[in-house]
Parts: sequence; C-alpha cells; structure tokens
Amino acid sequence: MFETRLTDAQDAIARALSDRMATLGSDRVAEGMRYATVGGKRLRGFMVLQVTRLTGGDARAAMQAACAVECIHAYSLVHDDLPCMDDDDLRRGLPTVHRKWDEATAVLVGDALQGFAFELLADPVTGDSDQRADLVATLARATGPRGMVLGQAQDIAAETSATPLTLDDITELQANKTGALLEWPALAGAILGRADPAPLRRYARALGLAFQIADDILDIEGDAEKAGKALRKDAGAGKATFVSLLGLDGARARAKALINEAEAALSPYGPEAETLKRLARFVISRDQ
Repeated sequence: MFETRLTDAQDAIARALSDRMATLGSDRVAEGMRYATVGGKRLRGFMVLQVTRLTGGDARAAMQAACAVECIHAYSLVHDDLPCMDDDDLRRGLPTVHRKWDEATAVLVGDALQGFAFELLADPVTGDSDQRADLVATLARATGPRGMVLGQAQDIAAETSATPLTLDDITELQANKTGALLEWPALAGAILGRADPAPLRRYARALGLAFQIADDILDIEGDAEKAGKALRKDAGAGKATFVSLLGLDGARARAKALINEAEAALSPYGPEAETLKRLARFVISRDQ
C-alpha cells in the first residue's frame, strides 16, 4: 500500500509540474527547469500531500505546495552540483544541468525554479490569503539565510575549518541544510488543514535528521548506479559526517531511534498516520 501511494504521488506530482511549466516557453532556462525536475523520490512533495490529507486540507492546494517544494529542492540540487560547490557531473543518473548546458544556465535555472516555487504558492488555488502568506513566509525561512542556505554555508565553511566539527555541529548543520526543507512539507500540510503544527513538526524534524544519516550511510555503502550520482566523496574529502563520528553501527542506531521518535510524534493521529509512519521507515531503508 505504501509503495503504491508513493508511486502514485510521484506520477501525479510529475504530471502537475509538467502542466504548470507548460506555459514557460521553450528557451534554455525553461527547458533546464523541466530537465532539473525530472525524476527523484519526490519525498517532500509526497509529505505535503499526505500531511494535508491527514489534516483534512484541500487536495488541489496541497498539489500546488507539493510542486513548489519540489521546485525548491531541484533548485538546491542544481546549485549544489555547480563547480563552485560540490562539482558533480551526475544527478539522478543524468548529466547535471551545468554539464548539459553551462554554468551560467545552471545558475539561472536554479534562480528561476526558486522564483517559480513562490509563484505557485501565491496562486489563489493554493488557499486563502492567510494560508498563502503563511506558506510563502515559512518556505522563505526554510530555504533562506536561517535554513537551507545557512546550512550550505556552514558546510562550505567546515571544509576549510581548522577545528573538526562535533556531533552537535553536524546535527545543527544538517538540520539547516537538509532538515529545514523536509520540515516544511509537514508545516505546509498543517497550514492547509488548519491543524496544530507541533506534532507534525516534531515528526518532520526527526525524519529529516534520520534522512541525512541514511544519506551518510549510503555515501559509504551505496551503489552509485542506483543512487544516480557520485558516492564516497565525503570520505574522500575527509568531511565529518554522522558515520565518521558515530561509526556505521552507531549511525544506524541513531537513525532508528529518530524514526521511533518520528512515529511517536504522530500518536495523536492514530492509525490514520500509518502512511507517514511508513514514510519514516522508508527513509532509512532506501538504497538511493
């Protein structure tokens, strides 16, 4: 059941993104935007849809928000892959945007995806004025200088720091770089369903940290062909990760504890939250 729901959501989000980008034209930036949003697990969009369903929000508004967060995620990957950042050649098994076109196009594609995400949230389809304002404000915070961008800056600074990162440092860095954009879908669903965000935020925070730990484990043990990107770069660069600090067994134990924490946060919703619980378990069992 979970696998079917995830696959159905991935297909539905892909169709919705295609529909919404159909009016963008056929210039290089528009083509790059479409290219950058092809494929992927769509976990952030899936979470928006599921949390909105759980809280009784509007399904059409949820799809708008799901497309928005997928655009933001795609933008972050396009910029993260640039030579001035991680300098990657592959993403989702395809050439990265700057390899397929050039660096300037990749920068513009990322910028355009970010702007398009907020255009989607500002559309009247996405809810009433208060809901749209809350969605815009919270996504801006999650992605900006107090969220994802801050985390990326912390990651870059750590590469040249003379002081090794501690476990607390890594946890804070990843809560910003990866966790903030995984927390937002739960908050978006609460906004659309006019629900108490506290338990959903606790769920998403624990899931986001577990997601990053699973990524660190995959970087050591994963299959590059399945992942669709280069692996073992962190270890090769000597970067501090959850695995380097905790060891593989310790990292696995920490991820499992976080998933238990995420599931416990959903207890107010009873069996209706089973899909979200399954999502949490999927996050640490995936192979890509």
